[in-house]
Amino acid sequence: MTVPMFAHGDRLTRRDLETISDERRRYELVDGTLLVSPSPRPLHQRVVARLLAALTPVCPADCEVLPAPVDVVLDEFTVMIPDVVIGRRETFTERALVGVPVLAVEVVSPSSRHIDRFLKPARLALAGCPYYWVIEPDEPTLSCFRLAEGEYVLDGEATGDDVVRLEVPYRLELRPADLVSTYS
Repeated sequence: MTVPMFAHGDRLTRRDLETISDERRRYELVDGTLLVSPSPRPLHQRVVARLLAALTPVCPADCEVLPAPVDVVLDEFTVMIPDVVIGRRETFTERALVGVPVLAVEVVSPSSRHIDRFLKPARLALAGCPYYWVIEPDEPTLSCFRLAEGEYVLDGEATGDDVVRLEVPYRLELRPADLVSTYS
């Protein structure tokens, strides 16, 4: 595990990010600023697993749905790792999704609330990512946004046992309570 020393105030790049070998945390860049997140909780990972199970069957053949950690390289100074990402197959390289994803999903953790609700959607909207979803597992709530005139607008939302019905990016019905269920 190594985290190199970076000069204070320097804008970091994708190449700098690749020099970090610490796998206990998630390292991302937003406009050259390093973001560090702790390992996710089991509830967080349960939501990711349930969401993958729901999205995979409706994902079209020209796209792929993957869980974190997958780098999404928007530019030399912005490399994000959404909890779940759907991208066109041709945008994936051996190391990352290079370009704009079709859908980015964040499962909010106590340490990431501001980043997942404000910073990441602002940067993804600027890049032109057409869909962004946020899941609050403690409530549980699913908020689905689509890009309209450069800003995300709410396309559907549900809490608990309510169902959100979507037509885009895929026809899908999701119940937030199912995403946190232990199936016991």
